[in-house]
Amino acid sequence: MKKMLSLAAVFAVLSYASPASAELKLGGDATIRVRGQFNDTEVNGVHTDDEDDLMVQYRIRLKASADLGSGYLFKALIQNEAVPAGYNTVSSGNSERYELDVSNFYFGRMMEDSHYLMGRLPLNSFNNPIFDIALYPIPVGNYTAVDIPVATYNFDRVFGFNYGRKIGPGELNGTLVVFDNFNGDDADNYDGLEGNGLLNDGYALHLSYKTNFGDITFEPQAIVALTDMSGLAYQNVAPITFGANLGFPVGKGKIGMSGFYTTCEDSKGATGLRVDSAGVASFTPASVDYSGYLLRLKGEYGPAMAWIDYNRTKDKSNDGSTQYDNLFVWAQYNLKVYESSTGTFSITPTLRYRASGSDNGVSESDFSQLRTELYATVTF
Repeated sequence: MKKMLSLAAVFAVLSYASPASAELKLGGDATIRVRGQFNDTEVNGVHTDDEDDLMVQYRIRLKASADLGSGYLFKALIQNEAVPAGYNTVSSGNSERYELDVSNFYFGRMMEDSHYLMGRLPLNSFNNPIFDIALYPIPVGNYTAVDIPVATYNFDRVFGFNYGRKIGPGELNGTLVVFDNFNGDDADNYDGLEGNGLLNDGYALHLSYKTNFGDITFEPQAIVALTDMSGLAYQNVAPITFGANLGFPVGKGKIGMSGFYTTCEDSKGATGLRVDSAGVASFTPASVDYSGYLLRLKGEYGPAMAWIDYNRTKDKSNDGSTQYDNLFVWAQYNLKVYESSTGTFSITPTLRYRASGSDNGVSESDFSQLRTELYATVTF
């Protein structure tokens, strides 16, 4: 709490530093979330485990922005970097801690027909699932392509350089993304696998073009790995992901549809992270071959919003064959308790349900998770 107050005090001082300095605008939000969580696991049709839990969590986010003039700008978000989604769980007594970090920041320039931005860029992955299927195609533990993993575990940001320009009726955006920052020599970075020298880092290009056809919004996108990248299931691979978002009004509501496909074939991939007694990390060589898709149907009507995701991925790496299926439902209703020009107070009951399964031809496993959540949020 002292750290948070110190940061707020610094911002306040800077915002009134001198007439010649840029105007610094401050805002943010604070949320208390009560979550009931109910898990159920089956293997080959036999119930093996269940888990019920009730959690009280909280999150505080501070937002700062500065207009430097002539289109130049700076924005930052400061929040707790604990998972899930920056929420801390209230512990017994007074031992809970809340340490704030710079979660994202970016600066650049907005011009009449173009813009450029650089830094830790926000993704809006809550409404755009291309990064979810690109980064989490193979389930590892609770990490799946559904249930907003990039927003939850990657804090909805990525480091990169973005350039956008109006072309024709829409806007074309290209972002050079840095997914990981590896250190290591060429020969030994992956335990004998071929290294990339100065390009050991994981670079990718995210391309999108957003345009309107009457009331219909259409946004095709692609994420293309430029160098080998590291993921949860496999490392030293270069996947390609592409698809589109589509949205259109229906009466007083809105319908959204998304479809994305990812594929990866790499005979020089790696898996099985190991750390030896000297603390040196290495991987086991693997022939990586997987493909999968994610479909979303979303509806919005006033304060109500709901969507359903379906993901299927087939992993044929190392001459194996495992199929993963994930179904996910999100439904919420936002009730505004108070609203003014300086902020809001709202209550949002939310329902989240996920059903996941895997089948490798020998055994089948099924997992279901129901979450009932109540958010109380103040924005300022």
